[in-house]
Amino acid sequence: MARMHTGKHGKSKSRKPHISAETPLAEPKIPKTEITRLIEEYSSQGTRPELIGQYLKDKHGVPYLRKALGKKLMQFMEEKKLTGELPSDLLNLMRKAVSLRKHLSSNKQDVHNRTRLVRTESKIWRLSKYYKKEGRLPLNWKYDPEQAALITKD
Repeated sequence: MARMHTGKHGKSKSRKPHISAETPLAEPKIPKTEITRLIEEYSSQGTRPELIGQYLKDKHGVPYLRKALGKKLMQFMEEKKLTGELPSDLLNLMRKAVSLRKHLSSNKQDVHNRTRLVRTESKIWRLSKYYKKEGRLPLNWKYDPEQAALITKD
């Protein structure tokens, strides 16, 4: 399938090894209770879910969280009520849009980044429409660049 905003085709196959019950994979060096404690600790510090998975892999030697927990990281975090009010992928796009707006305020002639801002904001609107249908966002939620700057401020 082709990418949305370029003329190129993407790589469709995942390079991860197929995980099944018969496939012996490296077991994590720490028990499941310790993994859950670390996830709760990282999320209470405000760490994003994609960074939590990376930290557990790099610092603590957990190769596959899905095998260790029995479910995906986001499913686990939603069950424990550790996720924020906005989905992480939507927040990442909002951060990108805020930084592009900041760049364009000082570089008014930058046409290429103006196009990137338009594309990023269209992705935000499309994703918000999906999350409204799924019930993860309120139906009256709207993307506002000024509000996004306040929300994503760290």
